[in-house]
Amino acid sequence: MHKLIILPAAATFLKKIKEKSLKLAFQKAIDNIMQNPYGCEPKAGDLSGVYCCDFFYNKTNYEVAYTIIEENYEAIVVILVGTRENFYNQLKRYMKS
Repeated sequence: MHKLIILPAAATFLKKIKEKSLKLAFQKAIDNIMQNPYGCEPKAGDLSGVYCCDFFYNKTNYEVAYTIIEENYEAIVVILVGTRENFYNQLKRYMKS
């Protein structure tokens, strides 16, 4: 089984969610990633090595960006979560810092 690591930017977003059913939707998406880490879409170019999984909730598209570390122990690192709007620009900025 993979170890789950959630980076501070993703953890902050998840803590701010007030709606319980949306939190459960994110939990389900992360559980699906844990079950099949290579099942989501791998990105190319600037975001090479990053996988993105999306889901719809209440007419809004949400994204979960993560990477897989396979050296020594297997871990899934959730980099960023949020709404689809400007998500990839935020992700690129976060990856550069």
